[in-house]
Amino acid sequence: MRNAVLWDALRKVLERVDPGTGPHDIVDVGGGTGGFAVPLAELGHRVTVVDASLDALAALERRAAESGVKVRAVQGDAVDLPGLLGPDAADLVLCHSVLEYVEDPAAVMAALAATVRPGGSVSVLVPGQVAAALHRAVAGHYDDARRALTDPSGRWGEHDRTPRRFTRQSLSALVEGAGLRVGALHGVRIFADLVPGGPSDGDQDAAEALIALESVAAVHPVLRELATQLHVVADRR
Repeated sequence: MRNAVLWDALRKVLERVDPGTGPHDIVDVGGGTGGFAVPLAELGHRVTVVDASLDALAALERRAAESGVKVRAVQGDAVDLPGLLGPDAADLVLCHSVLEYVEDPAAVMAALAATVRPGGSVSVLVPGQVAAALHRAVAGHYDDARRALTDPSGRWGEHDRTPRRFTRQSLSALVEGAGLRVGALHGVRIFADLVPGGPSDGDQDAAEALIALESVAAVHPVLRELATQLHVVADRR
């Protein structure tokens, strides 16, 4: 479900970033084993993955070799991106499931903004604060739900494994603080995480219907607030 919404958004970004210029330079920050990087390379793009984990980068290289494509692997932290790759290094920068773990999200966002070229875009995926409260309440943990809504980091308790969550407002402020413009904001996994068990593996029609529902809800101004993850496409003027 997540990938269906994200791929739809990324396709639209790639279609409008320097149209007609051929393959693009794409940087995937924290891209790990290449879940997005390898398919993008298969489409002909020049892809670089920056990750702190040598093990993840080794797995990425194996995956790329098995797929018959080349992906550049660079070890390093997101905040050091301009020093690792240089400024204006990419048409599109992906930063998915990273900002919730870094020490200084604003510094990382500034690094992303410095790495993308003028006219390019940054794709950021983070966990949603409102969804955490909703899911804890549905599970009967009402105190946890209240804490998730009121905690500045969006955490529901000491056993919460996610260090930080975001709202539409806090994510947009982070983007704009780095000098980028919010181009589009999607909700990812709105209904999918609320449906017990989801569609069974054999029920293809139900799965396709749920994906279609998620795609419409992803941009709904109210429903996207309930998404497990928030996805923003930020443009550099």
